[in-house]
Amino acid sequence: MQVNRELFNEVMVPNYNPSEVIPVKGEGSRVWDQQGNEFIDFAGGIAVNCLGHCHPALVGALKEQGEKIWHLANVMTNEPALRLAKKLTDATFADKVYYANSGAEANEAALKLARRWALDKFGAQKSKIIAFNKGFHGRTFFTVTVGGQAAYSDGFGPKPGDIVHCDYNDLETFKSLIDDNTCAVMMEPLQGEGGIIAPEADFVKGVRELCDKHNALLIFDEVQTGVGRLGHLYAYQGLGVTPDILSTAKALGGGFPIGAMLTTTEIAEHLKPGTHGSTYGGNPLACAVAEAAFDTVNTPEVLEGVKVREQMFRDGLAAINDKYKVFSEVRGQGLLLGAVLNEDYKGRARDFLNASMDNGLMSLVAGMDVVRFTPSLVIPEADIKEGLARFEKAVAQVVAAK
Repeated sequence: MQVNRELFNEVMVPNYNPSEVIPVKGEGSRVWDQQGNEFIDFAGGIAVNCLGHCHPALVGALKEQGEKIWHLANVMTNEPALRLAKKLTDATFADKVYYANSGAEANEAALKLARRWALDKFGAQKSKIIAFNKGFHGRTFFTVTVGGQAAYSDGFGPKPGDIVHCDYNDLETFKSLIDDNTCAVMMEPLQGEGGIIAPEADFVKGVRELCDKHNALLIFDEVQTGVGRLGHLYAYQGLGVTPDILSTAKALGGGFPIGAMLTTTEIAEHLKPGTHGSTYGGNPLACAVAEAAFDTVNTPEVLEGVKVREQMFRDGLAAINDKYKVFSEVRGQGLLLGAVLNEDYKGRARDFLNASMDNGLMSLVAGMDVVRFTPSLVIPEADIKEGLARFEKAVAQVVAAK
């Protein structure tokens, strides 16, 4: 059997359009394809591979747990799930954990919990959910409707109701939308897919205060920002604002699928037995790998190292831009960074991504105008330098073709 890009077209649903490159091996921040071509990974599986590829701690946890027990379902609990939950609650505001398999499922659980909490405490009229334009919260029908990008939610029939949106960082409009019938506000503490948009301090504090005033729950979607990505274990810890519910996934498993919803005891009690569930959520294999990832990331060395690496990226991108004049700014924090294309290159983010691949570098986009970088949190400094040198060649290629 020829396993190549043509086989994708033959056997896969066409909702993706992947690159011709098929990686077969990864180690650290480097990846090799079927032909043995080497790439430096500045994409990290979209902020998932927080420790790069085949990190010894993750491989060891997978092998060890793989020879013990893989799956039980939630008619029983298991040791890795309980150990990880204890570590998550000890390290955050939360008291309770619910496990899922992805960020979308963690967000689905958060939204269902908020609605049930409001129904139990205040009545059926308190069901409004406020979210933000350009936000992204997953691909289930509920989460994609809450996400503020109609292109992802249109075309599937009637949407879940009582969901409204306003612009991120627009506190005045938000103030006009929130009322006593609002049950929850869902936001990313730094918008990822929407273009790497950071929250203004007054905005995020104002949202928290208005939630308190109207008895609404504040849900932080930390699927992309969590587990060290911004240089804090979770982004809320650097904002001076604590949510009522937090979702985490992506980097939580370091590449193994797992998601979790974190909340307080008082809120959690509204998900009584039978109200929500997941067959695979909290399975021992996923939790064992996630525990190893969490233990490795949640150290001063790794979290402080994120900030050092951020500065290397910023300095390198600034040097490239001094030469080629393609970016208007570099947005973001930690190792969730977006180089924003200026007017001359607007709408051409994918050209930079494709040119990067041509030059042995894996990168991402965030919309049509932003080149996004979400590498391993422990990427060696030599790989950052080499990756930026390859990116400079990619930029030169795009500029020359203009």
